[in-house]
Amino acid sequence: MKLIRVLAVALVAAAVLAPTAMSEESASRATLTAHSSRYGKVLFDGRGFVIYAFTRDHRRSACYGACAKAWPPYFASKGTPTPTVGPGLKRSLLSTVKRKNGRRQVTYAGRPLYYYVGDTRAGQILCQNVVEYGGTWLVIRPSGKLVR
Repeated sequence: MKLIRVLAVALVAAAVLAPTAMSEESASRATLTAHSSRYGKVLFDGRGFVIYAFTRDHRRSACYGACAKAWPPYFASKGTPTPTVGPGLKRSLLSTVKRKNGRRQVTYAGRPLYYYVGDTRAGQILCQNVVEYGGTWLVIRPSGKLVR
């Protein structure tokens, strides 16, 4: 019974800490790519984690506090203000926007980009078309269009 509790606590801790580590690590290896998924070709970071957009955003992030804990922003690294793009993506659609804390969040087609805390392994897409925090979370096509 104690082992089960210890494992459960470790699993919860990993889920809570993974997005922060994921955001920091991906920022240092900032690459935006397109890969096939059950939704067709969509955006992923350089490590294979899917990238989401939030319909409540309008050129700036509307996701802070509890929202940003569940949906960590995809940050640009300090040394590389914008990530590189892989084949099939448009460099002209890639940019950044400044968040309230001064950090630069990566955007694609004008949309701030995010991870989902529950996607804990490469290729996982658990929250496509989910309504949460006043908007809908959607994956993004290489064209910049949202997958509905």
